Amino acid sequence: MLRPLIMGNWKMNGTLAEGRAFVRQLCTLLEGSSNVDVCLCPPFTLLQEIRDQIGLTAIFLGAQNVHHADKGAFTGEVSIPMLQELDCTYVILGHSERRSYVGETDAMIARKILAAQSWGITPVLCVGESLEVRDNGEGERHVLAQVRNCLDGAQAEPLVIAYEPIWAIGTGRAASTAQAAQMLKAIREALVSMYKDAGASVRLLYGGSVTAANISEYLASEYANGALVGGASLQAEEFASIVRQAETVPCITK
Repeated sequence: MLRPLIMGNWKMNGTLAEGRAFVRQLCTLLEGSSNVDVCLCPPFTLLQEIRDQIGLTAIFLGAQNVHHADKGAFTGEVSIPMLQELDCTYVILGHSERRSYVGETDAMIARKILAAQSWGITPVLCVGESLEVRDNGEGERHVLAQVRNCLDGAQAEPLVIAYEPIWAIGTGRAASTAQAAQMLKAIREALVSMYKDAGASVRLLYGGSVTAANISEYLASEYANGALVGGASLQAEEFASIVRQAETVPCITK
């Protein structure tokens, strides 16, 4: 059994005042919660503020992206050592929005994963297919190719993988539990093939229009070990409800 992980990806949302208020409310709502790992991934401008706010709580801090180089002439980028200095435990890599809007490739993401692992920060690799790819019957092939390409040279630890069907991100159209379970199962089998027993210890998350209303259904799958939450992570009560529900659902890997 793998300990559930619930991550909140705030994307490009949140001011300092909003961040402070959110964390205060969330900490109150989650008081006494201890069976789930919780991570907040705010914009870069809020990382230090959220770090200070979560203080000695059990909430982890994560970033939404990073550059593969430790330093250099890369205007507008942030390095792994910078994230480490802010006590970031996780970093989201390969999100479909980065792939689509910025043109990130599997090869670029692979370099970032290696950099994160070399510094002991856990990369959260996002993979997923478009509706066109799924309708063409190529969804599984596409996603597993992303997994293998992005993990070229990488280790099974530290690592988290989030399956986010592109057609379900921010659309309100979530994948069915059967669709999610089928893809997570395929990813798990690929990881075991790549890493043997270590592949069974990689936590697999589902993402894509996750809400308090559907989280229990996804986590009921034996292949889901948590969720990467987008819009619902911007409301403290909604996010806290997701975490609370995750506490009651066993996340089993096979």
